Amino acid sequence: MSVEALEEILHPQSVAVVGASANTRSWGYSYTHHLIEYGFRGKIYPVNPNHPEILGIKTYSSLKDVPGTVDYVISCIPAGDVPKMLTECVQKQVKVVHLYTARFSETGRRDAAELERAVLGQARKAGIRLIGPNCMGVYHPKHGLSFGYDLAKEPGPVGMLSQTGGGASGFVRQAARRGIRFSKVISYGNALDLNECDYLEYFAWDPETSVIVIYIEGPRDGRKFFDMLRRVALQKPVIIVKGGRGEAGTRSTASHTASLAGSMSAWEALVAQTGAVPAVNLDEVADLAISFCLLPPLKGPRVGIAGGGGGPSVLSADECEEAGLEIVPLPAEIRHELKDRGVEIWDWIGNPVDASIIGGFGVDILDMLRLMALNENFDLLIGLINESVMLTLSLQDGVSERLKMTVEGYRRLKEEKLKPLLAVIGDDCSGSDEYGDWSGRLISDVRTNLIAAGIPFYPTIGRAANAARKVLDYYMHKDTGTG
Repeated sequence: MSVEALEEILHPQSVAVVGASANTRSWGYSYTHHLIEYGFRGKIYPVNPNHPEILGIKTYSSLKDVPGTVDYVISCIPAGDVPKMLTECVQKQVKVVHLYTARFSETGRRDAAELERAVLGQARKAGIRLIGPNCMGVYHPKHGLSFGYDLAKEPGPVGMLSQTGGGASGFVRQAARRGIRFSKVISYGNALDLNECDYLEYFAWDPETSVIVIYIEGPRDGRKFFDMLRRVALQKPVIIVKGGRGEAGTRSTASHTASLAGSMSAWEALVAQTGAVPAVNLDEVADLAISFCLLPPLKGPRVGIAGGGGGPSVLSADECEEAGLEIVPLPAEIRHELKDRGVEIWDWIGNPVDASIIGGFGVDILDMLRLMALNENFDLLIGLINESVMLTLSLQDGVSERLKMTVEGYRRLKEEKLKPLLAVIGDDCSGSDEYGDWSGRLISDVRTNLIAAGIPFYPTIGRAANAARKVLDYYMHKDTGTG
């Protein structure tokens, strides 16, 4: 399918919800509600013969009764009723049908698979494109389309295609707590008609998308998919996570989205050849997405670290080296600068910078980060905000103000554009509600301020280092043109 045609499909001017309902627990109600709540500016047509109106909108007994044109249909009816609905779609010249409807081939039943094939044949004969079945459909906040009650209404630069619907909506929520916003998210389920290749090609073209995320359990056409992935990864970062990596997971994917899964080792080898960026889970996807959104292309692996105590500094060095970053010794010129400033222990200070030994000498972690940012021996910087502050203050006294000052210092350093800067703020960085104490609330404030400053942050230095290394690898691969 051409990207221009898919662009038109994703910008409907009228939407009908077939199976719309007044039952607030039903998806027919939810999709109708989302169109209103997210500000869809086109015509909304709830279709249900049993209600005169739903959510204050006039309801129609069938698609045939809708007075205007219908571009986009959301199907919330049983699988057996879909052929009749498609007949009415033909009469209304509908362009695309999103089949939230499930219980097709993913059930493993022969009759369900036969029904699915019949639905595809009927749609193709009429020139109607299908999203799904067995999927959540499209989240397009800029256009007022959503499949969740609490998804962000602000658009952003990340496009996602996902075989899982629940995983897609969960990831959008998780990512929002890291400051990630989306251009479009497409949950496509069984991929009966439009599939991952169509959506991937579209996101490569889409000017609103600069980073692409894929959750996939198995492509419809492996050769075509990997060829497409190779071409797209040379244009934009593509982060890919595969469901069904183990034996149990593979069995689960078969019943989940009727996907065609294969050997994980073969999969990993093929992904490596394409230049796409692999992730093992959605936590890592979030780390990578925020990194590609907020970091410039990295020039090398040499990292400067500041903010930990003695033991944490040692572990920080280990984790960075294990991720493939290089811990360079603190350059002599920085040591001499510290000596000139009257720092008596100038010859003790190294990389990573131990926050516990510099606090009483008029030099703080921000000073050290800036010195490293100005030095040609470093390619990127990682600052440990939580430890650097907590080590210098006791209990709650003054922590809030110090944290604000620290984040403001990070913001100013970032604006100088000397070196890419990553922040580590502890395990509560995702915004979990498990922390009810004062420290959790403070870190929540830090998270909010870092998002506003456009600084990527991570729960651990290991995750920050892993993301940075993969960002570096992506740009190195892209620069060589080996995709």
